Parts: sequence; structure tokens; C-alpha cells
Amino acid sequence: MITSRRRMVVAAIGTAIALTTTGCVSSGSSGSSASGGNAWATATSAQAGGGTDALVAAAKAEGTLNVIALPPDWTNYGNMLSAFTAKYGIKIDSANPDGSSQDEINAVKQLGTQDRAPDVLDVGQSFATSNIDLYAPYKVATWDSIPDANKDAGGAWVNDYGGFISIGCNAKLVPTCPTTFADLAKPEYKGKVAINGDPTQAASAFASVWAGALANGGTLDNINPGLTFWGNLAKSGNLLKIDPNDATIQSGQTPIVLDWDYLNVTQAEKNKAAFDWKVAVPSDGLFAQYYAQAINKNAPHPAAARLWQEFLYSDQGQNLWLAGKARPVRLTAMTTAGTADKTLVAVLPPVAGSPRYPTQAQTDTAQKVVAQGWAAATS
Repeated sequence: MITSRRRMVVAAIGTAIALTTTGCVSSGSSGSSASGGNAWATATSAQAGGGTDALVAAAKAEGTLNVIALPPDWTNYGNMLSAFTAKYGIKIDSANPDGSSQDEINAVKQLGTQDRAPDVLDVGQSFATSNIDLYAPYKVATWDSIPDANKDAGGAWVNDYGGFISIGCNAKLVPTCPTTFADLAKPEYKGKVAINGDPTQAASAFASVWAGALANGGTLDNINPGLTFWGNLAKSGNLLKIDPNDATIQSGQTPIVLDWDYLNVTQAEKNKAAFDWKVAVPSDGLFAQYYAQAINKNAPHPAAARLWQEFLYSDQGQNLWLAGKARPVRLTAMTTAGTADKTLVAVLPPVAGSPRYPTQAQTDTAQKVVAQGWAAATS
């Protein structure tokens, strides 16, 4: 499967995925958290804990960082994890790399204060805002360069990277690639358009429905036009009932795919020797979404958890996400400061207009509408 499928939107619309125990877990006793009595467990900034040097020293003394649900090929996480270890000499135990946001929340709740509990989380926005009681507030050194709309005021969670819904297209099989949602309805694309997953479960597919709504008179308070749009594409035969993945894209089964721009750009690189995979961010359905970082309040390695956050939101960490074709949350500030890698920025698809971000209440309502209406609309 394309790794974006791990980011499931099941918080309000389905049965929670059970916690899996695949992947590595940290060594040591599983009886209680190593954070007990550690001043870093409550530190809300590096300065509050004694300074950056003190944080680095404490994290190195802990020696381990527990992460969860971070596939190595997802937005460059493989290189990011390696870079952190190379810089600080801290071992990383990575559990359930293909897990979902719900798996992460389950792990925090079920493992409690055990030493193998995750130290840090990378979750979808709805999971970030609806589980604040599980997180330890923390503000990184670059806090002021992160837009207010992309962070919890108290530091419970912070957006990290994101992207726009985009249209990927095999130019070898499609003479004129679509660039807007309006284009997708054209007869020439019959049997050619696929979305990445089931919108009642997969984040990118759900976002594609919302983007389709915005392109057809809908709003963040009304996703119904998105159901109508995709329903019409199903009736016309344009919508493929095939879940796209690397194999279907390479074989030509899914010549047009709606997905996050960073995943479509990655497909372009993977297949450039065989065909030109063009990527466009549709201006008529501009929809962006960020994922979010949080620290487990019961993190067994609280200093390492906070150092990981400092690393992610440093220029180095943000450029590593940029190398993964994702748009880091500090991109605008870094572009202004001249610290964003210009070569990497140039690879990103151009975007016209300003994205709109739904509130948690709007997301909850939209998820219920899609859960109740998707199957009937596209049957």
C-alpha cells in the first residue's frame, strides 16, 4: 500500500484500530516510566529545564528515544531518524512503523508509564486536538516562527509538516493531464481517476472529498457537494474503484490519482525513468492539512523526547522534511530568513491561493457526513 494509508481518520467514524506490538521496543523494565523524578518530564521549554546544553546532556544520559508509526519512506523519516542518532548518539526504538494515528493514541493509553511507551507522537490533526490530556506541553526554541494557527497556544501539540491535495497523472497514458477538479469530470477521463483509499478511513481520501466540495460550492461547514461531485464521477464512470498503490501506478491501472502533493511528487521521482508523472495542486479545490507532533506526558525518556522536538523544528529538521517533498510548518519563516533549501523548495508543486483549515468541530461533522453518505453516493 502507499504509506499514506497509515494515517487513518477513524476518531469519530469507526472502530478504533487495536494496538499492535510489531516493531522494536526499548529495553529495560516494563513496570514504570523512567521519567519519574526527572525534571525534564515537566519542563515546558529547554530554557525552563536548564538550557539547551543541559537538555542534550540529559537526553544522551537517557540514551534512547521511543517513536511509533514512522515509516522510513514517509516524508523522509528514515533519514531524519538516522540524522538524529548521528548528531546525538541516541538510539531510536521504532515501534509499528506502519501504524495509524489511532494506534499511537492506543499505545499511549495502553502502555501507560511502561518503559516501552512512545516518547513522542506524530498524529493527524483531529487526533492532536482531541487528546490534549495525553500530552506534555512544550515550546521549542523556534516557537515564535511557527504560525499561531499551527500550534496549541499552551504547547500541547504543534503542526510539523503537511501538504495539499493534488492530482497526479501519467502523461504517457493521458495526453492532457487534468489540473482542476472541474477537469476530472470531463469524458476523456472515464475509467482513469482514483483516490487514495476509502474516505471513511484514509486521511488523504477524506481530504479529496473535502477538496471536491470546495471546488463545487461547498464550504468547511458543508462537505455534501463533495459527495455529490464524487458520486457523479462514479456514475459517469470516471471514478475508478481501485485503491491506488505503487504497483497500480506503475502498471497504468490508475493513471490519475488524487493524493497529498508530497506523495504524488515522490511518485514522480520513483517513475521518472518509465514515464512522466505530472503533479498539479488544483486551484479550485485548494485543501491543505498538517500532521502534528506531541510529547507523551508519561514519556519514559522525557529529555530525549524534548530534544527530538527541538531537532524537528530546527532548520535542519525542517529541511529534512522538505527533502521528503512535504511542506514543513516553518517554511514561510525559513524562506524569508533564507534558511530553506531553495533546491528542495523548487521541487514542490506551485500553489495559487490561500488554503483553508477546518476546525475540530467542522472536521467531526464532515467525517460523520462522509461516513454516512460515501457508499450510497458512489454506489
